[in-house]
Amino acid sequence: MARASSGLAYPERFYAAAAYVGFDGSPNSNDKDIGSRFSTDVALILYALYQQATVGPCNVPKPSLWNPVEQGKWKSWKQLGNMVSAEAMRLFVKILEEEEPGWYSRASNSVLEPVTDVQMNHNAIVEPIIENRNSFAETKTISAENGGLIETQDIDVVSEGLGSVVVYDQWTSPPITGQRPKGRYEHAAAVVEDKMYIYGGNHNGRYLSDLHVLDLRSCTWSKVEAKVESKSVETPSPVNITPSAGHSLIPWENKLLSIAGHTKDPSETFQVKAFDLQIGTWSMLNTYGKPPVSRGGQSVTLVGTTLVIFGGQDAKQTLLNDLHILDLETLTWDEIDAVGVPPSPRSGHAAAVHAERYLLIFGGGSHATCFNDLHVLDLQTMEWSRPTQQGEIPVPRAGHAGVTVGENWFIVGGGDNKSGASETVVLNMSTLAWSVVTSVEGRVPLASEGLSLVVGSLNGEDILISFGGYNGHYNSEVNVLKPSHKSTLQSKIMEGPLPDSVSAVHNATNPTRDLESEFEVGQEGKIRETAIDNFEPMKSKGGETSEHILAMLKAEKEELESSFNNEKLLSLQLKQELADAEARNTDLCKELQSVRGQLASEQSRCFKLEVDVAELRQKLQTMETLQRELELLQRQKATSEQVAINAKQRQGSGGVWGWLAGSTPQNADDA
Repeated sequence: MARASSGLAYPERFYAAAAYVGFDGSPNSNDKDIGSRFSTDVALILYALYQQATVGPCNVPKPSLWNPVEQGKWKSWKQLGNMVSAEAMRLFVKILEEEEPGWYSRASNSVLEPVTDVQMNHNAIVEPIIENRNSFAETKTISAENGGLIETQDIDVVSEGLGSVVVYDQWTSPPITGQRPKGRYEHAAAVVEDKMYIYGGNHNGRYLSDLHVLDLRSCTWSKVEAKVESKSVETPSPVNITPSAGHSLIPWENKLLSIAGHTKDPSETFQVKAFDLQIGTWSMLNTYGKPPVSRGGQSVTLVGTTLVIFGGQDAKQTLLNDLHILDLETLTWDEIDAVGVPPSPRSGHAAAVHAERYLLIFGGGSHATCFNDLHVLDLQTMEWSRPTQQGEIPVPRAGHAGVTVGENWFIVGGGDNKSGASETVVLNMSTLAWSVVTSVEGRVPLASEGLSLVVGSLNGEDILISFGGYNGHYNSEVNVLKPSHKSTLQSKIMEGPLPDSVSAVHNATNPTRDLESEFEVGQEGKIRETAIDNFEPMKSKGGETSEHILAMLKAEKEELESSFNNEKLLSLQLKQELADAEARNTDLCKELQSVRGQLASEQSRCFKLEVDVAELRQKLQTMETLQRELELLQRQKATSEQVAINAKQRQGSGGVWGWLAGSTPQNADDA
């Protein structure tokens, strides 16, 4: 801990400037005095920035049109949008210094300069900077390790922890308190409600099972004493939560899901462990279907309510490129047989999802080589493709980490078993164009393999947080980076429609994140000019002010009348459409009743026909029986007739004596 004595640092410098202007928050503050000291437009800007810095974004109702002063103040404040408090403080002081360069020397007679504690990474240089004839010291934070220097300038201490860093696109090491976790790599990390959780990993060839949490607001480490949930009431023996590395950690509802990973005694199939954040217990989830084989180094991506698992390396060191999906609502596995050419078998790659439809796979390694190829899986058609990459394509790497911010995919660390990747790169997932954000030098944790990377939010801005990694020794450092979103930079206090091309890109991703403003040192003057152009200043002279107020009221009245007429016309159109719809509905009801009547009649007729058919079938069966009886009688009649004929013939033959005498029936007749 180094002690640096300087001119007032933020936020004390802002509060001193606010008190000098008259915005001291006391009931004795007089807006009329402020208005008499500054022009109307400057007074409005100062008021808006003070409210933004102390209260936050404007959420109060719009004042009445009959109070133009309050309405002007409200409009000035509202135009600042979601500008963060720190930037509002800096812009407030900058505008005051331009209006009254000697304010600090006059205010210092009654303001004591505090001595602030500034946590340095390794070395601290305090250099005086002359600005607007005022001399004050500004801290430069320099991180040095094994010959590598990362210098970040223009850092204002606004609050403790991560809030002390406002520089963009540079990695810095914030002051961290508490018991730091043991150095490790191939661990897993996740952020839940401003807390970063670290679980498991590999240290010196030994798998870990400890769980640590870093409070991102206080920058304090603490160890979570997790309990193990028993299998059931009938079998109270605890489940076996084995140490692991190469797993993935996914926040889901009020739990942290630990997916797969290498273990000392690996199981045959995939395992999903769940840590309940409310009761602090580990448990094993029972899944259904056919689970994948156990593995580590895979990628696990949350898409809606499903987990998409790709690749990895199994317990026999066999590289995989299979694709599986776990439905978190039903806990059911599904193996996907996608079409197209999949990525080659690999582990240690990174994956991200874009627009809730496209799964991107980058890099990774096999036993002999590392990759820098990019593959895309369409999750709707389940088809693999390998698009053409644009820009500065990163060098091959494995063991890297990645997170998405809007449509930007940040990749950090990794290596090729010879050296670590020193560049922090970003891929625009809409254009597939790579660019380098920043670079580090030397064997620093950011250029190591097996590190973790998560994204958090601080003061409304995204912040990247890395931890751990292995580059010859096991690291446990925390580094942070604030992405600037330079490609979509828009000032929050600028109004008006965006160009069509910019709007199209914003609509495809997250417009809120991409419109987050960046106020770098040296830009405050331009921002102030933009703010003044967007404000509607009131004239300082009484007559002109009254005329301006009347003109403004008339314009707003005409605008309101026009809006009212448009709404009235729209209401009439809707009423007419409603009447037409009701008429069509009545006709349809009548037609429906008619169809129902016809249907009932047809049903009755069908029933009668069915009865007739049944009767005919019965008669037919009776006729068949009579036919058989007739045939039997005919056969009996024929038999009787034949018997009668035979008997007649025997009677006419002369008997047996005639036969014995040798006379024939004909001879007998002759005789």
